[in-house]
Amino acid sequence: MFVRLRPLGLGLIVVIVISMAVGLSRPVPSGNAAADSLREAGPLKWFRGNLHTHSHWSDGDDYLEMIAIWYREKGYDFLVFTDHNTIADKIRWLEIEHTKGGVAAYEKLKARFPDNWIEERIKDKKHEIRLKRFDEVFAKLNEKDKFLLIQGEEISDSFAKHPIHLNVSNLVRTIPPHGGNSVSETIQNDVNALHAQRERTRRPMMIHLNHPNFSWGITAEDLAPIRGENFFEVYNGHPLVHNQGDEIHATTERIWDIINTRRLTELNLPLLYGLATDDGHSYHNIPSRASEPGRGWVMVLTERLDPGALIHAMEAGRFYSSSGVTLEEVTMTGKSLEVLVRPDPNTTYTIEFIGTREGFDPKSEPVVDKGGKALPVTRKYSNDIGQVLKTVTGTSASYAFSGDELYVRARITSSRPHPNPAEIGEPQRAWTQPVTP
Repeated sequence: MFVRLRPLGLGLIVVIVISMAVGLSRPVPSGNAAADSLREAGPLKWFRGNLHTHSHWSDGDDYLEMIAIWYREKGYDFLVFTDHNTIADKIRWLEIEHTKGGVAAYEKLKARFPDNWIEERIKDKKHEIRLKRFDEVFAKLNEKDKFLLIQGEEISDSFAKHPIHLNVSNLVRTIPPHGGNSVSETIQNDVNALHAQRERTRRPMMIHLNHPNFSWGITAEDLAPIRGENFFEVYNGHPLVHNQGDEIHATTERIWDIINTRRLTELNLPLLYGLATDDGHSYHNIPSRASEPGRGWVMVLTERLDPGALIHAMEAGRFYSSSGVTLEEVTMTGKSLEVLVRPDPNTTYTIEFIGTREGFDPKSEPVVDKGGKALPVTRKYSNDIGQVLKTVTGTSASYAFSGDELYVRARITSSRPHPNPAEIGEPQRAWTQPVTP
């Protein structure tokens, strides 16, 4: 039986680092724990965070410090800065008028920091500002045990016309795109580079695959065999990433179920976990149809607010993802998966347990165009994969394992619409991580 891991000390953490680096199954603790419950108890607390953020260091329209303040004031506990192919670790001057945020963002920064924080100059008759490095912003705005800033990067790679983006959290040095001879090889090369840095530095780091449906770049077949890459964005808040797919392309949830079914039956790889993120670029006209903060986040259950504790808890599956729904508790026993929702007034909730059973139909076929030519998209699979096993309306639900499930996860959908959705009309949701009975 698979039991989700609890934070149990340094010995277990070392095992997790090794297993993740080589892409093996996550370790299972010894003993006969009757239940593993994700809820606040004793030293364990929920921490809310965003793992995907852009700033003036790449293509965002605001300064690191202003973005950090936005998340801190909205009640987030941690934030990872993930600019494209760079980290904020150098001296960099920009002409204010040519920043993406322009003069408006500069004036907001000046109003918030009227002291000597801002460094500016006139050079060649141009008004320039020095972007603050991550270490400077960390020293200014990080609050121990209250608000944590983490350095990250979005490795922005490609193969042919397929964009391939992966986010790294808590890295030390920039990881350049490594490329490859296929989509899968490109992903694997970038993942390997992260694990090489992690092993070399002995620093907790994690990598995840971003928005697979952005420009329809990545299929379930591309991602399924990747070793050491055990997280992906099931929900991304950018309006152009197509979380819901279309008539030709699978939804990100469908991709998730196909991958986990194949990993557990064909590939001997661990479960893929699903993240919700913002991918924020625009911070000045909220709400709008731009890529804005506050749309998706993770809730991580761990004993302290530091990068290592957060990463190890997520590697152990001790988190859920949300675009608006809050969970009180997720419990797995050897017999059931149980979910308890924190209700909002005048709101109803639909709790669906989703999974694939043993004996499923494994056959698939390509999606073809009108001329019968196979398209480079996720293949069509049987409805046996990722089927809804049980549906409950209410704030609590339990699914009793029959013993033949490969995995089970829960999706919780609110009757309330998302107040600033990535795609028009989407509801607020939460996703638990898949478990194997």
